[in-house]
Amino acid sequence: MELTAKQLADILHGTVEGNPEARITTFAKIEHGKKGALSFYANPKYEQYVYTSKSSVLLVNNDFVPREAVGATLVRVENAYNGVAELLKYVSDQRKKYKRRRAWGSHVACSAKLGKKVSVGTGTFIGKHCRIGDYGIIHENVTIGEGTVIGHHCIIYPGVVIYPGMKIGDNVILHAGCVIGSDGFGNAPQPDGSWKKIEHLGNVVIGNDVEIGSGTTIDRAEMESTVIGNGVRIDNLCQIAHNVVIGDNTVMAAQCGVAGSAIIGKNCIFAGQVGIMGHIKIADNTTVGAQAGIAGPVRKSGQILIGSPAIPHMLYMRSYAKFKQAGAE
Repeated sequence: MELTAKQLADILHGTVEGNPEARITTFAKIEHGKKGALSFYANPKYEQYVYTSKSSVLLVNNDFVPREAVGATLVRVENAYNGVAELLKYVSDQRKKYKRRRAWGSHVACSAKLGKKVSVGTGTFIGKHCRIGDYGIIHENVTIGEGTVIGHHCIIYPGVVIYPGMKIGDNVILHAGCVIGSDGFGNAPQPDGSWKKIEHLGNVVIGNDVEIGSGTTIDRAEMESTVIGNGVRIDNLCQIAHNVVIGDNTVMAAQCGVAGSAIIGKNCIFAGQVGIMGHIKIADNTTVGAQAGIAGPVRKSGQILIGSPAIPHMLYMRSYAKFKQAGAE
């Protein structure tokens, strides 16, 4: 990123107070400001740093009135905090500028069909009969198995592995190292104490506007599909087992694990390290606290659950008070 104060003001529909040619190449907290940095001031408790910051440009609210001399160029906007969010999105969008590129060292099967302005990085493999939608960005060392269908405007970061036959919607982001479509943990016990592998012939279906974090694995179904609904957000290092269904707009923080054939409703929130038992249903709008264990079905919508096994929040707090009282005795 390299912008002048004037360009920044144009992007954010603000005004410049100071040198319009002041250049910014990075971001910094106002207390850590340095030459070439952009900082913002929105919280009154940080006002002291406005006068001492070494940042080249400060983003401030329109109604800010300095009480001392300010060394940095000011860019005034309606709301500095929202302005930063808008600028971060602008910079991110610029980095994702779509252009058709097929790097040396990539392999795209002759029968694969790529849409308009798809970018393919070095070392990436795209198998037979794959279909990639328009404006996709596929980074380095990605593997996309035979027959996989990927929608428009998707971003697939380095090291992602997508097994054959997967279906991925539009505007999906797959972060580095995630695996889509590996076999589920299906093994049948044998009379002699050994285990026989159960083959998995299904796939994974991911909806639109989904983001999957780094190192997360989503297993293919034994039969039919493992389904990730529209608008779902799954953090890093999560495990989604075979035949799981996750409803639209559900979010899941890092290190959550969902056992096979669990059905999770819409608009649920799971904090970090939640474990979910297999073959159960969880109602819409359920919120689950960190490290909770869901050991049975959740039938009532809108509950907040914590603990292991998880129980309603207020019941847990009353029970915990009893535990503390018993411990003190």
